[in-house]
Amino acid sequence: MTRRLDIDSLRALQTIAACGGVTRAAEKLSLSQSAVSHKIKRLETSTDCPLLNRRPGAALLTEDGLRLVQYANRILALHDEALAALGKNKMTGKIRLGITEDTTSDGLAAILGRFSRQFPEVAVRTHVSQSLVLQKEIEDRTIDLAVMQIFSEDVRADDLLLYENELCWVKAIDFELPTEAPVPFLSYDDNCFYRHWMLEHGSTCGHRFNTVLQCTSRTGIVAAVEAGLGVTILNRRHISSAMEIIEGDFPTPPRISYIVRQSRHAKSNSVSALANEIARETKDIALLRVA
Repeated sequence: MTRRLDIDSLRALQTIAACGGVTRAAEKLSLSQSAVSHKIKRLETSTDCPLLNRRPGAALLTEDGLRLVQYANRILALHDEALAALGKNKMTGKIRLGITEDTTSDGLAAILGRFSRQFPEVAVRTHVSQSLVLQKEIEDRTIDLAVMQIFSEDVRADDLLLYENELCWVKAIDFELPTEAPVPFLSYDDNCFYRHWMLEHGSTCGHRFNTVLQCTSRTGIVAAVEAGLGVTILNRRHISSAMEIIEGDFPTPPRISYIVRQSRHAKSNSVSALANEIARETKDIALLRVA
């Protein structure tokens, strides 16, 4: 029997990985769950490998599934690029994109450059802001698309999930936590959802906090921690060798997810194409981080 990788089945697997489950993938693809499951079964038959873990509590994808998703991203990107290049209907329009500072290091500039070359008649205007600002802009229809981070519990069924990570309380290695005085806290600005969570839950541990620095830049917060100015909540990916994680003293922050969120009022093909391009191109990075 000739072994083949079906494009629609690869798309289903890619969407399951991006959405975090079969149910969300079915909603995203406008298919029934049984149809999506059938496509995965077809792939498993073709590859003679289990791709999804079906045990409760296990990781969503098997090792073979993770490996195939990486190939699927590349195959589907070339497939879609070929169709766009050969298609008679050119993609046009304007896209208002918002991204966080935290996502600017994930190769977004290169992705936007390739997208602009592939679709020269689509104008993309990008601005950088905090996640809470971008969420409001999505709801207010002032942007069409956002690449941002949110608490994992707030991920929507129609969000494209890039990857998850954890937040940690951190301090400089040689910084001693005060036992009587308020704990000096290093904060992003008022639009930071880390700060909102800390103000709501931080006092439950019996400590008092005193904000000694507010800064909109992650680079500034990292420098302040390393200099021993106080403690902060930081994404694990940004913890340096000059810092240490504070265990047990403060309440455990929730996990965060990096997502692509499209405005429910932005129905153009160009917006959906850019959202899918960002999700595909960042998936290899995402899989490495999740692992």
